Amino acid sequence: MFEKILIANRGEIACRVIRTARRMGIKTVAVYSDADRNALHVEMADEAVHIGAAPSAQSYLLIDRIVDACRKTGAQAVHPGYGFLSEKREFQEALAAAGIAFIGPDAHAIQAMGDKIESKKLAKQAGVSTVPGYLGVIADDGEAVTIARDIGYPVMIKASAGGGGKGMRVAWNDEEAREGFRSAQNEARSSFADDRVFVEKYIQQPRHIEIQVLADGQGTCLYLGERECSIQRRHQKVIEEAPSPFLDAATRKAMGEQAVALANAVQYKSAGTVEFIVDAERNFYFLEMNTRLQVEHPVTELITGLDLVEQMIRVAAGQKLTIRQEDVRLHGWAVEARVYAEDPFRNFLPSTGRLTHYRPPAADPHVRVDTGVFEGGEISMYYDPMIAKLCTWGSTRDAAIGRMREALDQYYIRGVSHNIPFLASLMANQRFVDGRLTTNFIAEEYPSGFHASDLPPEDPAVLIAVAAVIHRSHNDRDIQISGKMPGSKVKVRDDWVVVLDGTAHPVHLHPADGSPQRIGYAVDIEGRHHTVWSDWQLGEPLFRGTVNGEHVCVQIDRVGIGYRLHHGGAQAVVKVLTPKAAKLDALMPVKAPPDMSKFLLSPMPGLLVSLAVTEGQEVKAGEVLAVVEAMKMENILRAAQDGTVAKIHAAPGGSLAVDQKIVEFA
Repeated sequence: MFEKILIANRGEIACRVIRTARRMGIKTVAVYSDADRNALHVEMADEAVHIGAAPSAQSYLLIDRIVDACRKTGAQAVHPGYGFLSEKREFQEALAAAGIAFIGPDAHAIQAMGDKIESKKLAKQAGVSTVPGYLGVIADDGEAVTIARDIGYPVMIKASAGGGGKGMRVAWNDEEAREGFRSAQNEARSSFADDRVFVEKYIQQPRHIEIQVLADGQGTCLYLGERECSIQRRHQKVIEEAPSPFLDAATRKAMGEQAVALANAVQYKSAGTVEFIVDAERNFYFLEMNTRLQVEHPVTELITGLDLVEQMIRVAAGQKLTIRQEDVRLHGWAVEARVYAEDPFRNFLPSTGRLTHYRPPAADPHVRVDTGVFEGGEISMYYDPMIAKLCTWGSTRDAAIGRMREALDQYYIRGVSHNIPFLASLMANQRFVDGRLTTNFIAEEYPSGFHASDLPPEDPAVLIAVAAVIHRSHNDRDIQISGKMPGSKVKVRDDWVVVLDGTAHPVHLHPADGSPQRIGYAVDIEGRHHTVWSDWQLGEPLFRGTVNGEHVCVQIDRVGIGYRLHHGGAQAVVKVLTPKAAKLDALMPVKAPPDMSKFLLSPMPGLLVSLAVTEGQEVKAGEVLAVVEAMKMENILRAAQDGTVAKIHAAPGGSLAVDQKIVEFA
């Protein structure tokens, strides 16, 4: 077994590998860029080596820097994580030439499966079902249109070297095929330095289901069940679960055996994933093979009891697998939600900045949090804005979903925007609960984007009762202030008005008898009786307790004289006032926001790649105005209505902040 390994990655996956290595008694080496000097993975590792500037092309993607770090520290092996160099054949070859083990497959398997065109040809030869399409390299957008017509719309345009949703477009007509080809090619060139693009039939009502394989390169190759990854946004997975609520035992076995056949065809060793697209009749077609650990691997670990990172390390050290296919058993259900620093209410724009407060749910056998951030740390503009992977396990799918809802309520993040409201909405969506999933789920359930109205309806009495108890607790503390005049007495009133999102609710509350916890109140809200019990203490950001016997977790922020409460993905601004103050509050004027309708604003922090208009130019609704690149994704900004350009406020090549002015209209 290795004595020391280097992790050629950052963030949560680097921390996750370090945890397993530490448990195995293996020392670890972290690498870091300028932006990650104080990152969690650097602190967790036994050693750390600086490898370059913040952009990944100047640090984490430099093979020679990683190899040199191995030499300096004496690392005998490298775990690449996912992304960056994890599927670069040249990286494995460079390590092999330096006598350093690669904790992953050999170069020939990486090369064979890393090219989407070649991998489909190999899959056909191995007897694996594949999607109809044109696997040749396409020269230009005109040829792309011709091929798309031959296959029949809709088609999927993909970068051959793509991954992570980059370089992918769905086209329903000639115009979309032309534009999709150009955008996919540009993204592929920017992200992978390889602009080859191919076209295949787009399967409608599809599910994305993948098979986890594990091989030792010594004759044993296993499949470890499947993961359902159909909940995606812009081809990026959002929710994953294992097993799939759709597969039956026969389909699972058939998919698993085809995945193993493909792995054997390339003499695969280590952990890998074979991705399939599955139609409504359970027909399945090969998409691609990821020759690395997947982001969503924890759900497989939770239902199989296996540590995939440990198995990868053991295989790389030359050890045989000690389990057989008949030993693989799937226990219970696991769900993973990807928590991102992005604003779901602003079309999921990335959010960067400092995590001023960060408190994940407490880990236990049913809740797992894989993260690479900490309170006070930065979410950098240079890398993927993932905060954590939140995973829950249950004996049934409903139990796992229920635990996920509770865990999301407990996840306290401040300083950056995050997608927890959206994740909470997904968990409560009846179609999701029923397991009626396709890769079009988000587009169909949230056709105009995500809005507060998409959150599950909540009984406002829960937040009203909690707000009243919180405020009463503050008042109970305030009357105990020292230094009062002799004989002075202050009685805390029992009657209040809770103003929730502008609506006033009269409330009467008094201490409840026989409370089993530190706080106990009987709360009457407009004639309805509620009992609130909790161990909450002043200053705590999470109110955990029960309302009428039902467990609740409400996040609390003090805002001026009121509170901002978060529960079930929703947030509400609450003020608890005396009846007289509530009457006066209702008379207060509301300040209207400034009118910005005459401006094209940058929807995200990013780079202004191009500007398609000039001052004085007339534009029509739908016309392209500018292209902004963020997180290596091109975002086309179009005119919302007809108008005339009055002034240009930004130049191509410049960096943009959120809501920065780009174009002003007359």
